[in-house]
Amino acid sequence: MREEIIDSRQILAFRTLANTGSFTQAAKHLNLTQSAVSHSIKALEDDLGCSLISRLGRKIHLTEAGDMFLSSAERMIRQMRNIRGDLESLSKWGAGRLRIGAGTTACRYILPTVIREFRQNFPDCQLSVIPDDAKELLDLIRNNEVDLALTLVPPGLEDIDTQLIFSDTLQFAVAPMHPWAKKKHAPLHEVEDQNYVVYSKKSFTFELLRKHFRSEGHDLSNVIELGSMESIKELVKIGIGVGAIAPWVAEKEVQEESLYLVGMGRKKLRRDWGVCYMRSRKLSLMEETFIGLCESVCEGLLQ
Repeated sequence: MREEIIDSRQILAFRTLANTGSFTQAAKHLNLTQSAVSHSIKALEDDLGCSLISRLGRKIHLTEAGDMFLSSAERMIRQMRNIRGDLESLSKWGAGRLRIGAGTTACRYILPTVIREFRQNFPDCQLSVIPDDAKELLDLIRNNEVDLALTLVPPGLEDIDTQLIFSDTLQFAVAPMHPWAKKKHAPLHEVEDQNYVVYSKKSFTFELLRKHFRSEGHDLSNVIELGSMESIKELVKIGIGVGAIAPWVAEKEVQEESLYLVGMGRKKLRRDWGVCYMRSRKLSLMEETFIGLCESVCEGLLQ
């Protein structure tokens, strides 16, 4: 089956002929022979199955079909020029596109400083950020909807590469009046009696939390889901429940003593954060710079 695509050179020849009204002038503009222009127009008419021009002596006139096609030809030529310009802009310093995915906690505490620094290096980059949970962000990478994702890294990824940025340790967050507030570690026999305030029971963090305590013979059954780290901290402050928070997320509240952080028993619960991208893909300079800025900002965050 023949592809229904019009030759761009024939489109340009027709537009030039229509604007000049002369095969001779069109040939001069296109740096072609008059015969070559005539052949292009004839081939275009044969392809479209209609006459586009009529000849009255040496003058060229457009037919009704020619008038209609000229409007489309002008639009197609503009679009082709725009495409060429867009592609050429990619080679310019700081131009291009970078699509970032990030967890909501990273969006709140890490990305603002990273983006500020990134903009200083690449002011013309079209930067977009999509906030989502770890599982969804990995799917966005697989579907080519984001280029990089700053997120918690689950084990066993076979199709996605990860550059580790930092690791943190979860601790219980409790209100000042909570019995655990002055303890170094939460008593394991009291773990199942607590109400827990979490981001989502479907989140990677909650999976880690539940697995951690099941290995100790305990389960977390009384759970409130909030979907916001800021809301979690506010509920914990007033004694509604116990949160599971990394120290760098609650630094301000700990200093104010509106929250106390308590260890989760004998074993520490560690999480890995990284920038993820499709396996074996060569990273651009912008992407390498973004990853480097994430490392630098997070190093300062954890000090």
